[in-house]
Amino acid sequence: MADDLINMEEDDESSLSLTETFLVGFVIVNVVGLQHYSGTISGREMVGLLRDPLNPYDPNAIKVLNTRGLQVGYIERASAAVLAPLIDDRIVNVEGIVPNLPRIKNRYKLPCQIHIFARPESFSRVTAAVSRSELTMISEGEASFGLSEAVVVKEKKKKDARSVDEIFKLVGAEEDRKGGKFKKAVAPPRDFIKTELLAHQKEGLGWLVDRERSEELPPFWEERGGVFSNVLTNYQTNLRPEPLMGGIFADEMGLGKTLTLLSLIAVNRLGYSNNGSGKRSKGKRVTTQAESVSAKKRRGNDNISLSVGNEESGVKTTLIVCPPTVFSTWITQLDDHTRSGSFKVYMYYGERTGDVRELQSYDIVLTTYSTLATELDDADSPIKMIEWYRVILDEAHLIKNVGARQSKAVIALKAKRRWAVTGTPIQNGSFDLFSLMAFLKFEPFSIKSYWQRLVQNSLNQGNDRGLARLQVLMATISLRRIKENNLVGLPPKTLEICHVELLVEERDQYDHMEIEAKTVLQDYIRVGSLMHNYSTVLSIILRLRQICDDMALCPSDIKSMLSAFKIGDASNKPELLEKIVSVLQDGDDFDCPICISPPVDMVITCCAHLYCRACILKAIKRPNANCPLCRRPLTQSDLFSAPQEPSVLPDNVSSSGKATSSKVSALMRLLKASRNENSSTKSVVFSQFRKMLILLEEPLKEAGFRFLRLDGSMTAKKRAEVIERFQNQGEDAPSVMLASLKASGAGINLTAASRVYLLEPWWNPAVEEQAMDRVHRIGQTEDVKVVRLIVKNSIEERILELQERKKELAREAFRRKSARDRSQMGAEDIRRLMSL
Repeated sequence: MADDLINMEEDDESSLSLTETFLVGFVIVNVVGLQHYSGTISGREMVGLLRDPLNPYDPNAIKVLNTRGLQVGYIERASAAVLAPLIDDRIVNVEGIVPNLPRIKNRYKLPCQIHIFARPESFSRVTAAVSRSELTMISEGEASFGLSEAVVVKEKKKKDARSVDEIFKLVGAEEDRKGGKFKKAVAPPRDFIKTELLAHQKEGLGWLVDRERSEELPPFWEERGGVFSNVLTNYQTNLRPEPLMGGIFADEMGLGKTLTLLSLIAVNRLGYSNNGSGKRSKGKRVTTQAESVSAKKRRGNDNISLSVGNEESGVKTTLIVCPPTVFSTWITQLDDHTRSGSFKVYMYYGERTGDVRELQSYDIVLTTYSTLATELDDADSPIKMIEWYRVILDEAHLIKNVGARQSKAVIALKAKRRWAVTGTPIQNGSFDLFSLMAFLKFEPFSIKSYWQRLVQNSLNQGNDRGLARLQVLMATISLRRIKENNLVGLPPKTLEICHVELLVEERDQYDHMEIEAKTVLQDYIRVGSLMHNYSTVLSIILRLRQICDDMALCPSDIKSMLSAFKIGDASNKPELLEKIVSVLQDGDDFDCPICISPPVDMVITCCAHLYCRACILKAIKRPNANCPLCRRPLTQSDLFSAPQEPSVLPDNVSSSGKATSSKVSALMRLLKASRNENSSTKSVVFSQFRKMLILLEEPLKEAGFRFLRLDGSMTAKKRAEVIERFQNQGEDAPSVMLASLKASGAGINLTAASRVYLLEPWWNPAVEEQAMDRVHRIGQTEDVKVVRLIVKNSIEERILELQERKKELAREAFRRKSARDRSQMGAEDIRRLMSL
């Protein structure tokens, strides 16, 4: 849920929150300062508008960018003073279009139509702000409105011979004409890859190789008489655009993407090892995978003299970016599937080299998103100096917030071949895809304003056109196969829901708390502050969810906490703010809005927004510091922390001497029935609450189960040890794994189990899918059964409804069929969750 709420209030570079907005009208302004910037406009073109609040000369500054992302100039000062406050307050979205230019151009300024979009309830505020200035709002119905060059207006004009949708249809038809993605299957060189690829992996490798060798114009570009034009933006250039050598590799989890990517690297490894003679080079020693990893701190013993990375130098180093938990997966796959001495591998993590030449002597460099984020501002970072032959983002959905440091870091990497690899490219909604477009440098969709107007606006307003455009985009740059198509002959996976009836005491407490919560939320709705108090909303809903698991998770003082929630400024109630932090630390589904990762040393602001301590401290160091979400001025004294957590869990987090909760009792019945059916069956129990996993230990001991626990508090080494122990099949091997859903959702293999139990539904269905596919993947030999435990007549049932809407969008993005983008969590969704 936190992701959904946060995605509605993005970083400084973002547009208005992703809810339904409509065209208010347009104003005509001047773009000035043209002589100072390299970006040019050659005709009727869309332009990007980007707020520049840190501009030392004008805090209202709005940059103007062309379709290549180059700055053209600034909106003139007087006009920016009107528009900037509306943009900063998230009242409007703005789109810029430079109309057809006169033959005689002014070298100092050019006209620009700025189209203003807002929610209907904000129309009067917007028009009032414009009327108080020298600008003139031209709205629909006025004679001058026919001059509008906006996409949303052009689409309504029948005389427009080539609408945006027609352009998309032509591109889609061209993709179909090419005969699909599987023109040929490619087998990797056996000198490097010892495992025989499955048919779908060979087909996938063929697609990857074709994409990397493409010499075609990127989609939406045309050549006429030596001039290259982007048919969507009308940008023209005499320089041929670079081909789009890369894309989104979106096969469902468990289909062997890692092996396919290693095969892609091997294809190129063979290419530059042959020295053009068709024979293996004998002049350069390569180490085994194990030797490379163990010798990661060695400095330069096997260095090859190479210039900074480019095609001519022969450097074909692949940079792989992944979470730390996935490191072991890549190393294991290298050991299992490649021949000894095939690849030199360097782990750029922790203590690491600063030598560019050393990094270029390796075939594969493994690093993490967080490592790149720490080097974002480091001019001496060797990662930033190299133009990589290829960059692979594993678990690429981790960059879904384009404004986060780790997203900015990977987008800034230099490479000609870029791959975004994820089984869940859409997690919360279609806007997740924008950051992938930015990484892939897929113009014009890599610029936020163009993505917003060409795709997102239509999706938000429920137009079938938006989804059709999204589908064409995904067809041109992505490959997606699912296990339901029986590509790998996996045993079947069945999903069941086990409905749980609460005990009388549990039901009384749940109903009482839900009534209290509804009262608080209705007050927020009444004064229009629901989304501004998302931390409070989240903490209330979190407690309802915890009661569904076990009342021991919910503190006894929850009623007094609820009654303390009041509308307005909370800065004089630090004890309340500290309590909210304590509540949210119990959950595992909240991300810091700045780094889009689970908060480290969580703090809350006086305006009730939550961040990592380090993230918000850095954010408020700038001049005129304010909250990144609500823009309230902030200082360090406006930040509050939770009381220090005890080193041991409190007494109330224990089942000893207490009645077992309804959900725990239901789980134990299921586990015992599975053991009675087959004593060798292994099970994974997922929960988002670490305290819930600990609560389960006592009942499991009493029932005679051997179990292990895997959660986010463990080091990567400890997690690997736990997974290895669980995969063992001996008589004394553990049969149950208690796993934190988020800590265990990616990069690990749990195929020793064939039963999965999800103790509570997650806001983001993609996280659940990743978790269950740790079990249902290549290597699984047993039928897999997934059981979701859902409390009847509770918030859990309503979460399932929200999940289904998100799943539908993710499915529709890869096929030609209409559906609305209803994936973002908004006020209406919260009303449904709480039955308001």
